[in-house]
Amino acid sequence: MATEWLYGFHAVHEALRAGRRAFYALWLAEGLHPERAWVLQTLAAQRRVPVEVRPKDALTRVTGTRHHQGVALKVGPYPYVAFEDLLANLPHDEPALLLMLDQIQDPRNFAALLRTAEAVGVHGVIIPKRGQVGVTPTVVHVSAGAAEHLAIARYNLAQAITRVQAAGLWVYGLDAAPQAQPITTVDLRGPLAWVVGSEGQGLRRLVRERCDARVRLPMRGRVASLNASVAGAIALYFTWHARGFVGAHPPDPNTPAEPAG
Repeated sequence: MATEWLYGFHAVHEALRAGRRAFYALWLAEGLHPERAWVLQTLAAQRRVPVEVRPKDALTRVTGTRHHQGVALKVGPYPYVAFEDLLANLPHDEPALLLMLDQIQDPRNFAALLRTAEAVGVHGVIIPKRGQVGVTPTVVHVSAGAAEHLAIARYNLAQAITRVQAAGLWVYGLDAAPQAQPITTVDLRGPLAWVVGSEGQGLRRLVRERCDARVRLPMRGRVASLNASVAGAIALYFTWHARGFVGAHPPDPNTPAEPAG
């Protein structure tokens, strides 16, 4: 089975917390902060993952980056969920919220969207099988491990929109065009999915035509549009706000601090 190395404190911490992958080895760099080492060693023991202390250069070699923060975890492939299972597991006690991405190619934009999606309680993310960056170690790192907690499915996006609509969700495509409907006029309280287009081309024609409506964010400045990850984040928070921030909870005081570097 193929393996890869996750890196960075939060990425590794959340992967171990989620427990969705196969785990093979946890490497901690010599001189890692004792508190961080203890947190990860405790989780590794619960998952029965062998722990080794290695020189920093060894972690740089296996991860391919110097931004590993002294932590590397050898894991199996990312556990994408089946599209059918994602639909079958939509909630019945609150309106469903999905995020659909139309060929996002920048791993940092993808990661930022996943981080926001996890923060607001998105119930699933759907990405196309082609022309879209997948969940790589870089994406997991930049998302601060949020990707490890999300249900992400790969499916033909135009077909997915039709099936999501059949499941009772409205599908809104983010679009900066003047004829798109302002987000302030859209009822976001019911079950829905947001579709975010690629950085350069936006929504593809067929995807755009399948959406129930195209929605734009109000603009005041001179720049024509927002970055894909920023626009998607704003739409998701608009939606969560419209639902009264359902499920919100105070920050967990036990959440590890963001490592430097």
